[in-house]
Amino acid sequence: MKRNIIALCTLLLAACGGAETGITLLSEGAFDARVDGKPVKLYTLHAGDVTMQVTNYGARVVSLWTPDREGRYEDIVLGYDSLSRYVDNTGERFLGAVVGPYANRIAGGRFTLDGVEYTLPQNNNGQTLHGGLNGLDRVVWDVVSATDDRLVLTYTHADGEEGFPGTLQIRMTYSLTPDNEFRIDYDATTDKPTVVNLSHHPFFNLKGEGNGTILDNVLTINASRTTPVDSVLIPTGEIADVAGTPFDFRQPHAIGERIEADNEQLRNGGGYDHNWIIDRRSADGIETAATVWEPASGRTVEVLSDQPALQFYSGNFFDGAVNGKYGKPLRYRESLALETQKYPDSPNHPGFPSTELRPGEHYTQVCIYRFGTK
Repeated sequence: MKRNIIALCTLLLAACGGAETGITLLSEGAFDARVDGKPVKLYTLHAGDVTMQVTNYGARVVSLWTPDREGRYEDIVLGYDSLSRYVDNTGERFLGAVVGPYANRIAGGRFTLDGVEYTLPQNNNGQTLHGGLNGLDRVVWDVVSATDDRLVLTYTHADGEEGFPGTLQIRMTYSLTPDNEFRIDYDATTDKPTVVNLSHHPFFNLKGEGNGTILDNVLTINASRTTPVDSVLIPTGEIADVAGTPFDFRQPHAIGERIEADNEQLRNGGGYDHNWIIDRRSADGIETAATVWEPASGRTVEVLSDQPALQFYSGNFFDGAVNGKYGKPLRYRESLALETQKYPDSPNHPGFPSTELRPGEHYTQVCIYRFGTK
């Protein structure tokens, strides 16, 4: 009953303030169904100046409304307007989803742990990307609790699912705060040794979904090193200094300022699609990894995390063939992703920070997206 009242109040707030705020909530009915025998719903969260809708199919953030410097609201994440468009997807698969159990890529779809080689489904140029053919983005998460500003979800990733060893018990909490933060808390345990690297995969357009290029967005990344990749975006094992390269965002730069530079790494990624090693002051504190400012609207997003790295992706593989929630094409370089993580392909690089998880240990992560204007 409490959640129904809260949801009604949120809907009324959006409806009554529609002319003033411009917030248009998606229909809960368009997400009310069963997938693989499990119920799927759409949940609306609100706190501060942020309103967000989440479905438990893939734990996806479907819409996220924030104001510009004049108080005008836009939905600043890419997504679809119905569950069926996620299930029977013909476009970008990972819109707004949690990805794992191993975010990013594992070379050749294989790794060795404690002398045992594990083989995974290959779903990206001969590599395993974001957990394989049916990762955490393509399962129904169980909803433990839902309030006006918090959603707690769990999923049991079975031993051998998508080739990964161990029964992985995952608990994830999505929270909105009065400070206009979207906070994600992850916790996972296993019953046998495995590898874990979870992440959230938002696609932001701070102008609003479908409202134009991200190349004029001004980006800062608190990182002096990256992990260079080969032609299929697998780390070479090198650690590269960003100084004097298009990858140096320690001072603010427009994303489009150097994206067409004659640079092998930019050619390999078709633009930016790389892992930055964050210049951390502590081993496990929550620190700023990156910020983005969209000059026309004034909207900003600051990414904070306790993770060692961040993947920045500049929307290089969108082609406009598929429309988003509001009938606008999802076009080339009209969105960006900022994914907190450990390094890609770490299980195959002993020199990278370990992603191993063993019985009795807890995998934890905190990621915060803090929204504002300037």
